[in-house]
Amino acid sequence: MRIAFYSPLKPPTHPNPSGDRRMSRLLIDALRMAGHKVDLASELRSYDKLGDARRQGEIETRAEEEVAGLLRDWAAGPATDRPDVWFTYHLYHKAPDHLGPPIAAALDIPYVVAEASHAPKREGGPWDAGFKTARKAIQQARVIFCLTRRDRAGIEPLVGPDARMIYLPPFLDASRFLQAAADRARLAAEHGLDPSRRWLLAVGMMRGGDKAVSYARLADALGRLPGDDWRLIVVGDGEAAERIRAGFDPIQSEVFYLGAQDPDDLPAIYAACDLYVWPAAGEAYGMAFLEAQAAGLPVVAGNERGVPDVVLDGNTGLLATPDDAADFALKIRRLLDDDRERDRLGRQAQRFVAEDRPVEKAAAILDEGLQWALNCC
Repeated sequence: MRIAFYSPLKPPTHPNPSGDRRMSRLLIDALRMAGHKVDLASELRSYDKLGDARRQGEIETRAEEEVAGLLRDWAAGPATDRPDVWFTYHLYHKAPDHLGPPIAAALDIPYVVAEASHAPKREGGPWDAGFKTARKAIQQARVIFCLTRRDRAGIEPLVGPDARMIYLPPFLDASRFLQAAADRARLAAEHGLDPSRRWLLAVGMMRGGDKAVSYARLADALGRLPGDDWRLIVVGDGEAAERIRAGFDPIQSEVFYLGAQDPDDLPAIYAACDLYVWPAAGEAYGMAFLEAQAAGLPVVAGNERGVPDVVLDGNTGLLATPDDAADFALKIRRLLDDDRERDRLGRQAQRFVAEDRPVEKAAAILDEGLQWALNCC
């Protein structure tokens, strides 16, 4: 079938890397793997970070023009170019979908969404218009793919009897990570790292908001971590780099910054390390957790939001109490001191991603849901 794909938060063509862009591209890959023709319907961003009513109104006006233009183009072109399904990835009160619902209704095609979220506390606030638009879209959707159990619980009250919710856990095209060689000697030589120490790894953009909070929590936890048998390797850069690095000043001799890395170089970096550590403040789920586990790294993470959907506590890693630096440090120390447990978790982490989270499995789940959406009514 032909699918009109749309991501109101950030289009897959956006120049800045992020987890949203990554998942958007993975969804397109999975849909194509399932045999579908996927067209990027629009690059219009509906994201409003600050709750600015004027900006929201401008976005809505542009969206109305975009809807009219798309419908006009499809009406003028061959019928084979028109979509059979509209698929929207990641809509919520800050990035509502103004395009999909009216277009799906006008074309009489199924409206399908993935990673929708509903936050009742936002009703009546500065994002009230986006909240209402997102709620209406969720109520119109014929199929909703839920990437976390937390999101599923939040939207379940909005889903009618004729719609279907399907659990589509976060997934990865993991082949490069599963096959990565641990060239530890090269990494040690290039960056002056002591290969006799245990290498902790954190991967994250150095920007404000939740990323900066995670870095601050990590610095706090590592400042409490006893022993000198470890070093932290940080992969990432961004506009908040100077402020974030300053937070690690008390342990600066133990921290090595690799900066932003080419995606092709990341698998070898993961594979050369011993443990992945990330507090995950406000994290929807975290694609880097899947990457680390695919490379055989156990994880210590904050037990927040959708993280339990990608890190299995006691099976592929350890989850710490959110915003509890002492507990985070304790769990890191536990795995540093127990080689057998660390190895066990690493092997199970790699098997978990290879068997439960491959893109092929996601493609099958997506295809089954789309076939149902197209044929159910």
